[in-house]
Amino acid sequence: MRKWLTGSIFLYFIYGLFMYWYLFVFSGSGVPAPYAGTSADPATFMSGRELLLSQEYSTIKNFLYFVTVPFEWFLFFVLLITGISRKMQEWSDATTRFFSLQSAIYFFLLSVFVTVLSFPVEWLGYRISKAYNITTQSFPAWMKDQVIDFWVNYALMTVIVIVLYWLIKRFEKKWWLYAWLLSIPFSMFLMFVQPVVIDPLYNDFYPLKNKELEEKILAMASEAEIPAEHVYEVNMSEKTNALNAYVTGIGSNSRIVLWDTTLNRLSDDEILFIMAHEMGHYVMKHIYIGIAGYLLASLVGLFFIHLLMRLMIKHFGTLLKIRSIKELTAFPLFLILIGVLTFTSSPIANTVARYQEKSADMYAIEMTNNHEAAVSSFQELSRAGLSDVNPPTLVKLFRYTHPTMLERIVYLEEHGEKE
Repeated sequence: MRKWLTGSIFLYFIYGLFMYWYLFVFSGSGVPAPYAGTSADPATFMSGRELLLSQEYSTIKNFLYFVTVPFEWFLFFVLLITGISRKMQEWSDATTRFFSLQSAIYFFLLSVFVTVLSFPVEWLGYRISKAYNITTQSFPAWMKDQVIDFWVNYALMTVIVIVLYWLIKRFEKKWWLYAWLLSIPFSMFLMFVQPVVIDPLYNDFYPLKNKELEEKILAMASEAEIPAEHVYEVNMSEKTNALNAYVTGIGSNSRIVLWDTTLNRLSDDEILFIMAHEMGHYVMKHIYIGIAGYLLASLVGLFFIHLLMRLMIKHFGTLLKIRSIKELTAFPLFLILIGVLTFTSSPIANTVARYQEKSADMYAIEMTNNHEAAVSSFQELSRAGLSDVNPPTLVKLFRYTHPTMLERIVYLEEHGEKE
């Protein structure tokens, strides 16, 4: 056990050194020479201080992301090889004879363990965002959100754990297929209730106060044949200086939402372009394409997890203190495999997402025919969030679900020149 633990720490350290070298030393900053001085060059729309801060903040946040992704896997690995996961199961088994309660107790212990050990990393991320004036939240307010996160995730995941292990015990060879089938209505239910049940736990939502702007947005929605009666704003200025707008939910619970920071910092024309972008997603049915893609990926993912768990328990069961896939103590291995598969497949998912985002951008520019507002909105988004307009390749592949700001501004400018 000591050899494996030492080896994993060493590999994690080497990985961290590589990411530090890649982000802080190897990767250059700025834009390619052909775009210097253009509207895509942050030097043309950011002050010298903003430019410096954006480069620092983006690099630090990217480094923190890449080193924390495997950190949770490492924690789960430690839980397994030290036998802590097995002790948790033995304690939960001794507490009650009801499997659902055993599962709830086990997952509570697991959640507390991971949350406590991950807290310093979460706090560091908060302090960095606070130092660069992206986060405006006080520490008590931030802690309140952390507590809400814990209980919401615990409630949802406990249901998943209970159902998942009931299926594994009942259908050991086909559990992955039945789990996938049950995930379809569960995912749809979550998407339906999220805007009206989960999101309001974190923020206050209310109808857009600017009725003149709401009329313009609803007129655009009507033109695009989108059934919308209200536009909502949310008080995100209590938490951040970043800007955003989105469409969430499905069916009768779908909502068009604007952050109040967006309303405060962008002009009406810029907001209308952003809203047209979100409407483009609806018109091109990206949400349903996304659901279909997620379901296909989850089916393949669950099948591979089934095969990998059986293989790893067969060859490394003694090391991991796991005797059978049916044991709750094997759940950290399940979470490790989900994390690894999700991370390694993210470049593919992100590529598809970036294509959809570009399509929505082009839809928005065709609808609004206002290139100046489109470009200035992206410039302001970059300035407000201290975003890197031209991130390193690995960052783009693994983190960017949208085209880079450089790419977005360039193709909008090219589209304008063609007209």
